[in-house]
Amino acid sequence: MGESLILIAGVDEVGRGPLAGPVVAAAVILDPKRPIDGLADSKKLTQKRREQLAVTIREQALCWALGRAEVDEIDRLNILHASLLAMRRAVETLSVAPGHALIDGNRCPDLPCSAEAVVGGDATVASISAASILAKVARDREMVELDSRYPGYGLARHKGYPTKVHLEALLTLGVSPIHRTSFAPVRRLLES
Repeated sequence: MGESLILIAGVDEVGRGPLAGPVVAAAVILDPKRPIDGLADSKKLTQKRREQLAVTIREQALCWALGRAEVDEIDRLNILHASLLAMRRAVETLSVAPGHALIDGNRCPDLPCSAEAVVGGDATVASISAASILAKVARDREMVELDSRYPGYGLARHKGYPTKVHLEALLTLGVSPIHRTSFAPVRRLLES
């Protein structure tokens, strides 16, 4: 009479604060038989270390998936609801359905399994750290690609966050199709 193992997915998103680009979430079910050393909040790791860990996570996790919400969804729903949508899409895309999900933050998306919010989970729960790393690596790569399509904003460097360089570029170049028009600095430019 063996106990059945409940598969737990860690879920996190990246990109709530930027003025441009999608919000990207990841869901990861780690393999308890193959622990991964060095997992931590993606923001605390160097880019090189995140890239290395992302490869290991993709190879050793039981399964992983990405979800996203596009700029038009962010503008339509608001960033909180778009983030929850991206997380739900990540969990629903997993090749193995989890029995439970641990969500970084203080809100849970509507999921097909039970879920629990863990404030600071990206620093304390291995599967959430793994999700944080995969989401950040994926979004950062996308912002580098978008930088070549929308040159002059510095997207490869600041990843769409409202840095001085980005705000000055917005004033000079105007609003691009990948900018979030519901965010105050962008909205103010459109209204002026």
